[in-house]
Amino acid sequence: MAQPAKGPAHAPCSTPPAHTGNAVTPDAVTSVHPVDEKLHPTRLVPAALQHIAAMYAGVVTPPLIIGQACGLDLAARTRLIAASLLVAGVATILQTIGVKGLVGNRLPFVNAASSAGIAPILAIAESNSKGHQLPAVYGAVMVAGVFCLAVGPFFGRLLRFFPPLVTGVVITLIGVTLMPVPVSWAQGGDKNAADFGAMPHLALAGFTLAVILLVQRFGRGFVKQVALLFGLLIGTLAAIPFGMADFGALKSAPVAALPAPFAFGPPEFQPAAILSLCIVMLVLMTESSAGMLALGEICERRTDARTLTRGLRTDGIATLLGPVFGGFPTSAFAQNVGVVSLTRVRSRYVVAVAGGALLVLGAFPVLGAVVSLVPMPVLGGAGIVLFGSIAVSGIRTLSEAGLDDSSNIVLVAVALGAGIIPLAAPAFYAGFPAWARTVLGSGISAGALAAVLLNLFFHHLGTRSRHPAPALKSS
Repeated sequence: MAQPAKGPAHAPCSTPPAHTGNAVTPDAVTSVHPVDEKLHPTRLVPAALQHIAAMYAGVVTPPLIIGQACGLDLAARTRLIAASLLVAGVATILQTIGVKGLVGNRLPFVNAASSAGIAPILAIAESNSKGHQLPAVYGAVMVAGVFCLAVGPFFGRLLRFFPPLVTGVVITLIGVTLMPVPVSWAQGGDKNAADFGAMPHLALAGFTLAVILLVQRFGRGFVKQVALLFGLLIGTLAAIPFGMADFGALKSAPVAALPAPFAFGPPEFQPAAILSLCIVMLVLMTESSAGMLALGEICERRTDARTLTRGLRTDGIATLLGPVFGGFPTSAFAQNVGVVSLTRVRSRYVVAVAGGALLVLGAFPVLGAVVSLVPMPVLGGAGIVLFGSIAVSGIRTLSEAGLDDSSNIVLVAVALGAGIIPLAAPAFYAGFPAWARTVLGSGISAGALAAVLLNLFFHHLGTRSRHPAPALKSS
C-alpha cells in the first residue's frame, strides 16, 4: 500500500541545503584533501607519537656517533643531540607547513640529519686534528647546503643518472660501512679502555638485541613498530644495577637552553671535505626525491616538479643553516614514509606536530641528556639492527634494478667493491693525496662515485640504441 505524503517539510529533498551562518556542509567536509585534514587531538596526538617513535633513534644516531668519534665529552655530546633535535624540528615544520610557492613540499614529510652523511663526516674528522674536526665538518656541510639550493631546481632532470642501480649501491654501503660502529659500541665504545671488549659489555649488547628481536616477534601494532626503543629502554634499565649507565650528563645538563651559534668553533672550508659532502648531498637529494614521489602516491597528491623543488629547497636551507647550531646534512626519513603508508593517516599536520615535539626536545637539553644515559653496549645491540636495516633497504632497492642484465651485475659488483675497500683495508689509500684520501677513504663516497660513473659508462655514453637502466622509483 502506498504511504501517505509526509507534508511539505520533505518536499525539497533534491535541493542542496542552503549555507546558514558558519555551518559546514557535508560537501565542504569531503572537499578537504586528506593531506590538509586537521584531525581531532584524540587522533592527531597518537599519530604524531608514532612518527616520533619511528624517527627518534635515527635523529639522535648521527650526533651520538660523530660526537663519540670526535672525542666530545658527555656535556658536548648532549649539546650536539639537542642541536640535532632542534634542527630536525624546524626542518620538519618548514617542510610540512612551508611557505606556499617558496619552501616546503606541504606533505607529511619528516626531515632530519641523515645517517648517509656519517661515514664521510667520520673520514673528515679523522683527517683533522682535535679542535678542527667539527669546524671542518660544518664548513663542508654548509657548502653542501648551498650546493643543494643551487642544484635543486634542476635536480628532476638529473634523476635519470640516479636509478635504483646507483641508489641501491649507496644505501647498501651506508649500512655496511657503518656496521663497525655498533660493533665497537657493543665492546664498550672506548678502544683505549682496559675493559674494551669485556664480557659484561658483550652480554649487555646481546641482551638488548634479544629484547628487540622478542618485541619484533611477539609485539603487535604500535609496540612492534617501536621495538628499537623498547630495546634501548630495557637495555638501559638492565645496565643500571651493574653501574654501567652514566648519569653525569643528566646532572650537568641545563633544563632549558637554545644551542649557541658555532659552539664548536667557526666553520673551516677544506676543498676535499667539501667535495666529499657534495657527493653525499646528491645521494641525499635522491633519497628526498624518492620519498616525495612515494608520499605523492600514498597521499594521492601527485608530486610535480615544483613540489620537488620546494622540498629540496627546504633540505638545502636546513643543511646550510643547521651547522650554525650544530646540525648535519638534512634529508628525508624513509621510515616515516612507511608510517604514513602503514597507518593511512596522511595529514601533514600530524607530522608538523611531531616536528614541534622535536623542537621542544631540542630546546630542553636535559631531555636530550636522557639519550646520553644509554650505555654504549646497549647502543651497540640496537645499532646492529638499525644499520643492518639500512643495508636491507639498499638490497631491496637493488632488487628493482634489473640485475638479470650482466652489465648491471658488473656495475653493482665494482661499485660495492670500491665502497668496501676502505672498510676491508683502511690503509689502502695511504699513499694518495690528502684530497683523494678524504673522498675515497669513505666507502659511501667511493661507492657512490663508482656507481654514478659506471652508470654513465654503461647506460648513457654512446648507448642510444640500448635501454637505459630503470629510472628511480618512488618505492
